[in-house]
Amino acid sequence: MAIKKPSKTDKKHAYDQKLCQLLDEYSRVLVASADNVGSSQLAEIRRGIRGESVMLMGKNTLIRRCIAAHAERSGNADVKALIPLLQGNVGLIFTKGDLKEVREEVAKYKVGAPARVGLIAPIDVVVPPGNTGLDPSQTSFFQVLNIPTKINKGSVEIVAHVDLIKKGDKVGSSEAALLAKLGIRPFSYGLVITNVYGDGSVFSPEVLDLTEEDLMEKFACGVSMVASLSLAVSYPTLAAAPHMFLNGYKNVLALAVETDYSFPHADQIKEYLKDPSKFAVAAVPSGGGAAAAGAATAEEKKEEESDSGSDAEEGFMNLFDD
Repeated sequence: MAIKKPSKTDKKHAYDQKLCQLLDEYSRVLVASADNVGSSQLAEIRRGIRGESVMLMGKNTLIRRCIAAHAERSGNADVKALIPLLQGNVGLIFTKGDLKEVREEVAKYKVGAPARVGLIAPIDVVVPPGNTGLDPSQTSFFQVLNIPTKINKGSVEIVAHVDLIKKGDKVGSSEAALLAKLGIRPFSYGLVITNVYGDGSVFSPEVLDLTEEDLMEKFACGVSMVASLSLAVSYPTLAAAPHMFLNGYKNVLALAVETDYSFPHADQIKEYLKDPSKFAVAAVPSGGGAAAAGAATAEEKKEEESDSGSDAEEGFMNLFDD
């Protein structure tokens, strides 16, 4: 008895159930572009992320319809943030693992590809100098592309680096034929993470590269801006409070110095102002005391030498007196 194949309606219903189950089970999703990625490559990626992650491919219109219906049935409107991200040839990677680690694991599965005619170059293509292994009859082919060559040991040799294709340019038939003759596969393709969804929020994958140091630096910069704004408009905030207290203390201290009002810290400042020499004593560095002591010792030694010299001179004069 022949087994009845499921109809298109049954397949769509099964797909809807699977997608809804994943949306209920996972709260984080990576949206990946799958341009120029083959089925065998997708199978390898599925095996690589199996355990903590699940990859789902499908038609964008069907996925949008399923997500919208699931949001209405479950009351979880946050998942609708995925709908605008379904543009082009994309897939969804549902994960419970670390987002950065999953992205790095997906990036491992890249496959080299030849330059096909009409393809937009994702990178610059540079042909290195060296022996091509082609016979001298091929020199006219290189001349068409303005590539400098010479004949060396019966084969064509490229004598300098050649910028063959610029990033963003279309691959021409001559460039594709040359790369094929040289056996160069300049491009590599794999899943590229374009967006990250997490608990209703959508952000760029570059956020995953931020370290704790980067976050602390940005947080400190934000606190500094809040403090500056608070001080400018005289609005008290936690960030500006230390600066406000310090500025207030400076104002009270200045008022105490100019008037008879005083308090313990102001008394000390007033005493310094009355006797400026105390500023010099307080400003002597740690090495200054040793230098001053050394100078005093040298002065005492000089005086002792002067005294001993005077005694000797006096004794010499007494000899003549006798």
